[in-house]
Amino acid sequence: MTIITVNSPTGRLSLEQRRALAETLTDAVLVPEVGQFAPPARVGFQVHFVERQPDMMAIGGWLLADVGPEADVMVIDVAVMDGDWRQEVRTAVIERVLAAMADACDLAQPSPTWWVNFRVIDEGSWGSSGGVLSVLSLLDTGVFTEGKVKAVRAALGA
Repeated sequence: MTIITVNSPTGRLSLEQRRALAETLTDAVLVPEVGQFAPPARVGFQVHFVERQPDMMAIGGWLLADVGPEADVMVIDVAVMDGDWRQEVRTAVIERVLAAMADACDLAQPSPTWWVNFRVIDEGSWGSSGGVLSVLSLLDTGVFTEGKVKAVRAALGA
C-alpha cells in the first residue's frame, strides 16, 4: 500500500499530465518496492494531486504569488508500508519519481524546486478494510520477487 501525493500550484499540471503521472508515479515506486514490474500490484497504490493557490505556497520566504510563475515549486510525498527500504532502494524511488515528473512536464531534468519526501509508515500503523494491514500479508500474493520477499522479511525480523 502506497500513497503518492503531488502538491503543486493550481494549474501547474494539466489533466493529460495528471493522467500520465497517475501511471508513471505508481510504477516509479512499484518496481523498486516489489522488485519487478507487476501491474496487478497497482491496485495497492494511490496517487493524489493537490493543487494550492500561489498565495498558499512559498519558497525562500516568498509567496509564489509574489515570485511569479518562474518559481516552479512542487512537493511529492511518498508514503509506503514498512519493508525493505534500504538507502539504495529509497534513492531509486526518489530518482524515478523525479524522472517521471520531468518527463510528464516535458523537461530534460527535474526542477531543483521539486522536492520529494519519502516516508515509511511503521508496521502495524496502516489500516484498511476495517483493520490494520501488514506488509507481511502481501508478500505471498505472487507480486513480489523471491529476493524481495526475503529482504522484506529480514528487514522486519519476520
